[in-house]
Amino acid sequence: MNLPFTNHRNQVLAGDCVQVMRRMGSACVDFILTDPPYLCRYRSRDGQSIANDDRDDWLEPAFAEMYRLLKPDSLCLSFYGWHVADKFIGAWRKAGFRIVGHVVFKKRYASSVRFLQGRHEQAYLLAKGDPKLPLAPISDVLDWEYTGNRLHPTQKPISILQPLIEVFCPQGGIVLDPFCGSGSTLVAARRAGRSGVGIELDAKHVETASLRLNASEFHGRNTS
Repeated sequence: MNLPFTNHRNQVLAGDCVQVMRRMGSACVDFILTDPPYLCRYRSRDGQSIANDDRDDWLEPAFAEMYRLLKPDSLCLSFYGWHVADKFIGAWRKAGFRIVGHVVFKKRYASSVRFLQGRHEQAYLLAKGDPKLPLAPISDVLDWEYTGNRLHPTQKPISILQPLIEVFCPQGGIVLDPFCGSGSTLVAARRAGRSGVGIELDAKHVETASLRLNASEFHGRNTS
């Protein structure tokens, strides 16, 4: 039985995102903003790893479900691993997405050093159908804010996510993050006046994201 996403506004759903999304009705979210595993076998300095970062069998079915859940003429912004860009691009195109933009986030520090100093993150902007152009397009080069990765080994800053939501998701719309980690996308959505729905596999991160989302609701009520 398919359930409408409106039943899950401002919630974090625990489980495998493909299985969770398959239970949801089609064309029910206004914008997708997500940071999936980069397929790089990531391990942080303190030994933390990312679930499913060592395999890619989830990639195509996950984006196929995202495409189904996204409303027609809407957008998805997905971070990705640059070293396997071909796999991500192939999965996006197979799902039906059309690439309409690319965003680079500049770091003031090197997060990795090998042949080059890694001083950026990157994401593609993907379209389902023919979305309207924004009235005030955002730059495709944005400054990054370091989070310290205190809540998640690859924690994204709310400050860079909120402007993206404000530009690409209509007021009152629903933002989906199927790989929501510590919940930064959901908090950014709430601050932007939108609803967020997150899906997370790791039980520890489900708890963290839920606590952050509840805290953002409390602070919102007390500052309104």
